[in-house]
Amino acid sequence: MSDEEEEIPDLVPATLERVPITIITGFLGAGKTTLLNYVLTEQHGKRIAVIMNEFGEGDSIEKSMSVGQEGELYEEWLELRNGCLCCSVKDNGVKAIENLMTKRGRFDYVLLETTGLADPGPIASIFWLDEELCSEIFLDGVITMVDAKHCIQHLQEIKQDGSTNEATRQVALADVIIINKTDLVNSEELQRVKSHIRSINSLAKLKETTRARTDLDTILDLNAYDGRSKTGLEELFQERGFNKDREHRIDQNVTTFTLEFTGDVDKQKLDKVLQDILWDRDLINSKGERQEIYRLKGLISVAGDDRRLVVQAVHELYDSFFTNSWEDDAKRINRIVLIGKNLERESLESRLNVCRPSSQSS
Repeated sequence: MSDEEEEIPDLVPATLERVPITIITGFLGAGKTTLLNYVLTEQHGKRIAVIMNEFGEGDSIEKSMSVGQEGELYEEWLELRNGCLCCSVKDNGVKAIENLMTKRGRFDYVLLETTGLADPGPIASIFWLDEELCSEIFLDGVITMVDAKHCIQHLQEIKQDGSTNEATRQVALADVIIINKTDLVNSEELQRVKSHIRSINSLAKLKETTRARTDLDTILDLNAYDGRSKTGLEELFQERGFNKDREHRIDQNVTTFTLEFTGDVDKQKLDKVLQDILWDRDLINSKGERQEIYRLKGLISVAGDDRRLVVQAVHELYDSFFTNSWEDDAKRINRIVLIGKNLERESLESRLNVCRPSSQSS
């Protein structure tokens, strides 16, 4: 054997890519557990780790349905025959994620189910911008399941303290909304459900299902928070038909609308304005009502830069980053979509005036 053959080859360190995590939320009985049991039992060829959060008041119905073909509850990670990993947990998911990452390499994706009474905003915030967690995972999107039969009833619930009910928050923060149990309503009822959802969140994609059977490609690899989504933001704006004159008029507190204007923007001023409107607890509309922004997405044309600036926010957390270049300088239109409570176009536009071109802010 030659010396060359005896030489030990250089070792190349293995690099593990960050793992995407999708949050599955929805009101009690919407079908979250049915969806996840489908993921855990069907032969879909994907290695998915599923975390079912069984903790929460009033969650005994979901708890009795959680994970396992025989109805048993798992407290340890189990590897299933179809390549999926499964666990049910009794915390907010962070500890489970940390434990899960010790098994890194045995799965390609994480689905985290919230309890039916959870606000997905704080959970999404943890997995979106937590620097320690984000070195290993990244938030891919928020999927909200709704029950076609009882959706409107849940969305119209009035809470005694005047706050926005959980079902509405779940719809407002969604990137994809799955309307489940469509076999229980007729076409007219389904259309009312879709219209009501659209009046709250015009940004999310709608999918209709029966018994929660969903093409996983419609809910995975959304890249909803990194500007590389399957549907680019420009196409998304065009697809939804957004323009500054379109605003839903249904009499409710949580709505979607788009601010749109031309001309380059000063990025530092934009950052300051967006931080102010997200963090200002005294952001009041003309009726004296406090404005709350649950979700914000936008494409911005920045002075002195050919790239598009993507801006995103979930509750108080805000992020912005440059992505690919504008394809046509003539179409460099600034668009910001806001979803929130008691939003008023005029008051928010007045805040943004300071970062708009001087010819348009007067």
